[in-house]
Amino acid sequence: MPTRTCASIANVPDEHSAIPLADVLSAANELVSAGLIKDYALGGALAAIYYTEPVTTYDADIFFVVSDKTFCARIPAINSHLQSEGWRVELEHLIVKDFPVQFLAASGLTEEAVRAAKQIEYQGVPAKVFRPEYIIAISASVGRHKDRARIEQLLE
Repeated sequence: MPTRTCASIANVPDEHSAIPLADVLSAANELVSAGLIKDYALGGALAAIYYTEPVTTYDADIFFVVSDKTFCARIPAINSHLQSEGWRVELEHLIVKDFPVQFLAASGLTEEAVRAAKQIEYQGVPAKVFRPEYIIAISASVGRHKDRARIEQLLE
């Protein structure tokens, strides 16, 4: 799949962006309302974009917390719910409007990042985004070249 560039999650209307972020965030909110997940936050490159300059990204990362720790039972339910809304499944991604999204179970540092996430609104959709200190800590723990670059960008 091609990579996409998002100028800023705070300022780019969906009709001008290849990233259907409002749809992604609305879907995450629906999963909370349906009781399929307890909480969520946007992480990864799109979370970093909230605080920095645009970057090229391949997908959106939604980190979620389950309410009863039955993670394995949640994934098929999440997939089924989103498929009923027109999403499709391709490998580890759920696809909305040809854009891949990963729903990742949060644990340890990522769970703490979800719980401490910043409340935002994107095109009228309430959402949460990882705070920069958590993006830095998670990026440092992963240690890929792009993660080190993300740290530098956030520290500027």
